[in-house]
Amino acid sequence: MVRLSDRSFDILRAEIEKSSGTDPASEIQQSMALKRLEKLRLQSGDPVTAGEIQELLGDIYPKFDEQILQAAEKANRPPGPLNALKWLPVAMTGVAGVAAVIWVLNLPYPMIRRPVSKAMPVVLLPSFISMDHNYRQAISLMEQADQLVNNATSRADFDLGTEKVKGAQKSLDRLPVWFLGYYPERYCSFFGCSWRFSVDEFETARKAIGRMEATLFQQQNAQTQLWEVETALNKAKQDYQQATNLTQKQQAIAAWQSAIDQLVEIPPATLASEMAQPKLRAAMRDFEQVVGSAQGSLQTATTMDAAKAFAMQAAVASQNPPHSAAQWEQVERLWDMAIARLERVEADAPDYLEVQQKLAEYEVNRGIVATRLQAQQESVQTLNQAKEAIADWQELARVEQDRLDWGRLSGDLRKIITQLEQIQAGTTASAEAQELLKFARDKDKQLQPF
Repeated sequence: MVRLSDRSFDILRAEIEKSSGTDPASEIQQSMALKRLEKLRLQSGDPVTAGEIQELLGDIYPKFDEQILQAAEKANRPPGPLNALKWLPVAMTGVAGVAAVIWVLNLPYPMIRRPVSKAMPVVLLPSFISMDHNYRQAISLMEQADQLVNNATSRADFDLGTEKVKGAQKSLDRLPVWFLGYYPERYCSFFGCSWRFSVDEFETARKAIGRMEATLFQQQNAQTQLWEVETALNKAKQDYQQATNLTQKQQAIAAWQSAIDQLVEIPPATLASEMAQPKLRAAMRDFEQVVGSAQGSLQTATTMDAAKAFAMQAAVASQNPPHSAAQWEQVERLWDMAIARLERVEADAPDYLEVQQKLAEYEVNRGIVATRLQAQQESVQTLNQAKEAIADWQELARVEQDRLDWGRLSGDLRKIITQLEQIQAGTTASAEAQELLKFARDKDKQLQPF
């Protein structure tokens, strides 16, 4: 004989459908309740009573209509006289000593429980009831958690699923592992247990909770990552709109692009990844529209900044002259590099006119440096020639000191003076040239007749 008849099932199902709402949580509860009743329809044994039905569905529908339960019990009752109860537990309440003994006998020690379960199984009734309750709670909470975690539609589902998983874990923790394999046969024969303790079932439940905990951890991390990326994305947009110069805009664009890259990196197969897809498309569209038009200006500004960096170095290197030819050549190279960068800007680029103005300025500066370099090179060469000529003049004056040719010596000095006067001021040869020029002029005066 099945434990739940079709007529009784129909009565209960009609009340469940009537009492359930249309929201996802109510649909989950309705599905769980009907599954439990379906199991009873497949089990053989004594017909279930109203109390058993209430206990079976109590965690889902704690206020189930009592009249419906009685009607279901009546419809489920087989014809003929009612089956008498097979066994009635002995009343042992009110006596402290007996209560203490019962408490000891219900302790989770197989060496105590095993002989008691054979001789006086009724004494173990409290622990059987507790295990039955915790088992039902664990299964119910696991079913609800499975629906919330694996079919989540929002972050709130994960939060509620986390609570259900924790509750299921607590109920499993209250189930004594030592009892796995020792079925409460007497208890179930009277009270119609809808469960069977077994090692496999216990391990399966543990693994299911472990998988859901891992899934929740991944999903919650992905949700946190999505929230952080959204915050960074909104800040980058705001920074770009409030930027007052190209450098600030460039920094905001870099942060914007980084946030888009992080959206792509959200782990797939998570709810956060599904939620990120429309946000990613919107972010990329905004980035192309807003930043695309400014990208050319940023590139031009970057090129100008690079050119200005070389120009600044050239200006610093040219300070406090005079300088050697090698240093002027270095300054000239810096100006060439600054000019080369400006020349890369195309005619259709934004700010092209500003680039050309800066290019003309740099060309003038480069020309000045080139002039100074040439003057330095020529002055050093002229100074060296003049120094050689002075050395030759001194040797000639020493050799012919007894028969001085005043006219020749004076003419050579005037040539030397002319060379020294050609050395330009502002060169490294200028100071030494002035000293040699004074020497030559003094010697020339000495050679002149009074």
